[in-house]
Amino acid sequence: MGIETIIIYFAVLLILPLLANRKVKTTYKKHMKKPNSSGIPGAEVARRILQENGIYDVRVEETKGFLSDHYDPRKKVVRLSSHNFHEPSQAASAIAAHEVGHAIQDAEEYAFLRFRSTLVPVASLGSNLSYFLIFAGIILQMGELYLLAIGLMGFAVLFQIVTLPVEFDASNRAMNQLVSSGIIGSAEHKETKKVLNAAALTYVAATVVALMELGRFIFLFMNNE
Repeated sequence: MGIETIIIYFAVLLILPLLANRKVKTTYKKHMKKPNSSGIPGAEVARRILQENGIYDVRVEETKGFLSDHYDPRKKVVRLSSHNFHEPSQAASAIAAHEVGHAIQDAEEYAFLRFRSTLVPVASLGSNLSYFLIFAGIILQMGELYLLAIGLMGFAVLFQIVTLPVEFDASNRAMNQLVSSGIIGSAEHKETKKVLNAAALTYVAATVVALMELGRFIFLFMNNE
């Protein structure tokens, strides 16, 4: 691998996530200034959708941080960042509905969500140890360490791949719920979709980066055999 290829590789590795994050932030900040037509804040959006789907064991809480919104399946909590919790913006309703989409997946035992949950421990182990093992393999010239690193990284990559249908499905559920419940009007459909699509880019970027890193691990192994 030439120096030019290495430079291009790491440039893509660094720039792709940055571009995705920038797209999310600019889209979010634009639509957090636009009120939704129903005037309902994100917390109420989340609670209404939960009730309409017969889910009464999931709480909606405020959490600190910027775009720190998430669903915690262990504690059955939808956590919304301050703006999304309190404000009736297009961005808030989109994010709140998306996180509730995960709660609905959990209640329905959505297969990809269950599979992703089982991958969490080994994927976390792969992300933390694979780089150490690959460098140890280079230094010690031990092919077994290369293979172990590749295997562990493979689980991390699989986790990212499985995350894609989980997130896209949650966004589809969010749009359906927002429309059917009358929280957004037809004129807001396109704008709300932009918020959800921008957020999805971060997961796509993370998957591409993970695949690139796995490819690099395999390349290093093959060139040291």
